[in-house]
Amino acid sequence: MEYLDFELPIKDLQEQFDKACKIGEDSDVDVTNTCRQIEKKLNETKKKIYSNLTAWQRVQLSRHPNRPYTMDYIRAICGDSFLELHGDRGVKDDKAMVGGLGKIGDQSYMIIGQQKGYNTKTRQYRNFGMANPEGYRKALRLMKSAEKFGIPVVTLIDTPGAYPGLEAEERGQGEAIARNILEMTRLKVPIIVVIIGEGASGGAFGIGVGDKVMMLENTWYSVISPESCSSILWRSWEFKEQAAEALKLTADDMKKLKLIDRIVKEPLGGAHTDREGAYIAVSKAIEKAYESLSKLSPEDLVKKRMDKYCKMGVYKS
Repeated sequence: MEYLDFELPIKDLQEQFDKACKIGEDSDVDVTNTCRQIEKKLNETKKKIYSNLTAWQRVQLSRHPNRPYTMDYIRAICGDSFLELHGDRGVKDDKAMVGGLGKIGDQSYMIIGQQKGYNTKTRQYRNFGMANPEGYRKALRLMKSAEKFGIPVVTLIDTPGAYPGLEAEERGQGEAIARNILEMTRLKVPIIVVIIGEGASGGAFGIGVGDKVMMLENTWYSVISPESCSSILWRSWEFKEQAAEALKLTADDMKKLKLIDRIVKEPLGGAHTDREGAYIAVSKAIEKAYESLSKLSPEDLVKKRMDKYCKMGVYKS
């Protein structure tokens, strides 16, 4: 298990607990009371730390290397029922954007999301979860197929942003994202969006328009990352913590601003500490969201979705 800077007190107590338990196993010394006391202190420390996280600390948790990614959720929730579909029928198959058909319970879904890598090789293969235009066009192709067959759409967002390279711009990165936003507003099937990690910029919003938008507790959603914001405003990355607070990018901030519909609670310590618990929480959240949306007609779905996004923000006519 890897620990972040603010988690070091937990690491120390965990090591003490493991050492005490090992002494008890390897000798005749009764360390039951000692283990119980350390465990109690460990739980108290966890609750104290995770109930008072700053915006920047939540950003760090969303990027934790042991945190489950899109394909982890899909495999856990859908099992063997998931059938991955490839290609945008134009350029190539973007490995940073994955999608396909899968079942959650007895209901089929078209599940789409960004996939990051687990090590250097797979991160390069997945382009660090940053999709090219063909990734967004693949996502749109799958959404339109889902609409044709009346299948609800689920998108899992976890990206540091759309790929900003020259070749991506040459192939129409901005147009691809804008097209997705337009088409998703009028898609005639339910769209459920779950932010499972990083939700940065148009790269996230390109698959982020939905009837129900949910965020896991330790995730973030913003037009720009704290580091990039800091480098623009202060010409340095050193002010990233201050930028994170100012951007109001946490799940709590998004809920207060009425930009999302629900916060999905994570296991204490984050999704990476109890993956199974995180999978169950996301699965139940998706099923509950679909239950409320399945009763609406296609026309009502589109109207409510449009009304929802038209009410966001402050403007003068």
